[in-house]
Amino acid sequence: MHKIPNIMLLVETSREFGRDFLYGVAKYSRLHGPWSFYMEPRGLDSSLPHLMNWQIDGIILRDPKKFGKLISLGVPTIFVLHYDTDKPDFPSVITHGEQISRLAAQHFLDHGFRYFAYCGFDDLYWSNERGDCFSHTIDQAGYQTHYYRQPKSRSLRIWEREQVVLVEWLQSLPKPVAVMACNDDRGKHITEACKTAGLRVPDDVAIIGVDNDILVCDFSDPPLSSIALNVEKAGYEAARLLDGLMAGDKMAGQKIMVDPTHIVTRQSTDIIAIEDPDIVKAIRFIRNNAQKPIQVSDVADAAALSRRILEKRFRKILNRSVYKEIRKSRVNRCIQMLVETNLSISEIAQSMGSGIEHISRYFRQETGMSLSAYRKAKRTN
Repeated sequence: MHKIPNIMLLVETSREFGRDFLYGVAKYSRLHGPWSFYMEPRGLDSSLPHLMNWQIDGIILRDPKKFGKLISLGVPTIFVLHYDTDKPDFPSVITHGEQISRLAAQHFLDHGFRYFAYCGFDDLYWSNERGDCFSHTIDQAGYQTHYYRQPKSRSLRIWEREQVVLVEWLQSLPKPVAVMACNDDRGKHITEACKTAGLRVPDDVAIIGVDNDILVCDFSDPPLSSIALNVEKAGYEAARLLDGLMAGDKMAGQKIMVDPTHIVTRQSTDIIAIEDPDIVKAIRFIRNNAQKPIQVSDVADAAALSRRILEKRFRKILNRSVYKEIRKSRVNRCIQMLVETNLSISEIAQSMGSGIEHISRYFRQETGMSLSAYRKAKRTN
């Protein structure tokens, strides 16, 4: 009789990241299992004796501090981390901080910002990595990044006290400023501090978080824009890897990357930080009509400018052509439908008012991937 594998999952369910990851594991189990799962809410220390008797076949673990206790079990183990593990033989799921930060920076640059800032948690390696990568992209564009530094004293890091420090920092920044938060929780902290400081979001301070934790983002005031990650796919691939390890494959430091899929734009970044009202009007027209096959002449009419003047001012302010902005907006709309809907490629092309060949060509030029390859890379199905 075939033995059903016993899998121990030590992954938090209080955040979108953990829940989406576990959805991916569950999906793999439904298709290729069944597996029997053990999820211990009380923590590993109290449950380890019981688990030794449970005959675990595989482990997926969020907290690497428990490594020492788990190694004694001698079973295939995968770490789920925000950073590269110092256990070279153990497979791991790692969040791609560089891609996340680059996407956030480009989002703000595309909105015309000239002042940028980063707010994270000083003692967390992954937070510092995201800040460094964000700053690097901003530096390459010719601007600088203002960093928030937490109080040294632990007693001052209690939110009620730290909020005062964050308020003072936000008030000191040049405006309008675009702030990347290391995650959605930190983004919500910033929106709360802005209210205390009397700063308008997004007019004075635009904010973007990471994880697209819908509960956190929607409870922020205003709702928080955030970078969505392909965490469910990573969970599915981690389960596939664990299946192979349990079948005899060697643990050799295999890595599964959690990549960003797209930005879910909400009110906290719903602003174009450009002083030229005609160009703002042109950009809003392009983005509001991204699903239509508009031409440069349509944008010129909407902005009440000649095509020559529009192009000249557009390039001066944004350093790109009107056509490039149209194509970029249409690609972003395609990405949203690829990731968030189950529409077929042909249905997406039809909804965009274009033939498949035409839309596929410029999608590949912008992203380096075909429409189908992008969907496959970002989703589990």
